[in-house]
Amino acid sequence: MFRPPLSWFACLALLGAPQAGAQAVSEPSAVAKPGSNIQARTLKNGLTVIVWPDHDIPNVALANWFRVGSRNERPGITGLSHFFEHMMFNGAKKYGPGEFDRVMEANGGSNNAFTSEDVTVYLDWFPASALPLILDLEQDRLQSLAFDPKVIESERGVVYSERRSGVDNDNGGALQEQMQATAFVAHPYQIPVIGWPSDIESWRMEDLQQYFKTYYAPNNATLVLAGDLDPARVFEQVEATLGTIPSQPAPEPVRTKEPEQQGERRIVVKKLAQSPLLQVAYHGLAANDPDAETLELLGLILTHGDSSRLHRKLVDEARVAIRVRGTTAGGFDPSLTWFYVDLPPGGDLAKTEALLTSELARVVKDGVSDAELKKARNVALASFWRKLETNSGRARELGNAATFRGDWKALLDTPARYEKVTRDGVKALAARIFNNDHRTVGWLVPTTAPAAAPASKEAAR
Repeated sequence: MFRPPLSWFACLALLGAPQAGAQAVSEPSAVAKPGSNIQARTLKNGLTVIVWPDHDIPNVALANWFRVGSRNERPGITGLSHFFEHMMFNGAKKYGPGEFDRVMEANGGSNNAFTSEDVTVYLDWFPASALPLILDLEQDRLQSLAFDPKVIESERGVVYSERRSGVDNDNGGALQEQMQATAFVAHPYQIPVIGWPSDIESWRMEDLQQYFKTYYAPNNATLVLAGDLDPARVFEQVEATLGTIPSQPAPEPVRTKEPEQQGERRIVVKKLAQSPLLQVAYHGLAANDPDAETLELLGLILTHGDSSRLHRKLVDEARVAIRVRGTTAGGFDPSLTWFYVDLPPGGDLAKTEALLTSELARVVKDGVSDAELKKARNVALASFWRKLETNSGRARELGNAATFRGDWKALLDTPARYEKVTRDGVKALAARIFNNDHRTVGWLVPTTAPAAAPASKEAAR
């Protein structure tokens, strides 16, 4: 009978408690520490390869992390990082248009990708036996991506359509884009990942080719594989495929640092909508900041679940909002700490903003309780271990640590970093972050559709 692999929580429980009727042993056998079998190697062309073997199921997850996102763009070519997320599935020399997906799916695999301000990541999931084929597919599109003008124009239209649905016709997306562009005056984090409309319309062939050559080089990537693998064999196979792709000169680093904000910034977006929206963004931290875990736990205390501070204050007690969310993720450079508040139709934006500001000020003044910090730490730890229960989660989290912290081993230290967070540290960081001179406030104010012009008598006939 098939029995699914035990979760890490179950394994830990079994390790800590003997089974009924079992005899105690004086010297229990040693248990390997999670991640102790991870191996990494940097190839001659600069590609970093990380392998996490796990033989519970005969599957593999692959994540190829490229250090390129909207942070690397400039006026005229905004949106190119996201555009290549699309182009990478549209044919190369050996596998033509549509073949990447068709061949992978025919061999039991699937794929996806995502782009952010900092990275573009390509994800594959497949049976372990298909690894040679998957590496062949990846080598082909990295070494010989096709730049067919017809395909480029088709994907340009797809990206523009995605922009319309995610920004132009999405009230939250439209407000967030304006907020981002207002919060940053110098740093390229002001650039939307999807790109500005005029740039999407005017990318040139030479822009695309130069961008791809610069940023899709092996020395600008980290390849992570997790699953039913033999690391030595994986390194051989990657060396024979992706290892043959020439390196390129290192991309020009982003040197711009955002100057300190010297006063609150405010924007108002007026759009056809049923309900108002409030967004508040404070300048925050980079992903590798020593206080990153402290900020994460503070964010959980404020916005995670119905018992969070802001939900209880704005939704349950004052009833000025129907939903409160927050994000605290950072990138290579200090990013933003966001609060998103959805109001009911006719909601009072000024009152809601005042209550939010007051609640954040209370954290700055009084800090948080032991119970709140304990709950947030438990939530964070549970999320961390849950992600590592799957090959996909391991590949994602290993790549995240290697890319943003500069060392995959930082992943294994995450629980210890959560444990070091203290109430005093949370209070001090709240005072550092929730400075109203360092925030941008955005209101989306609903407008009504203009009244239809009366029909003429001629038209009525």
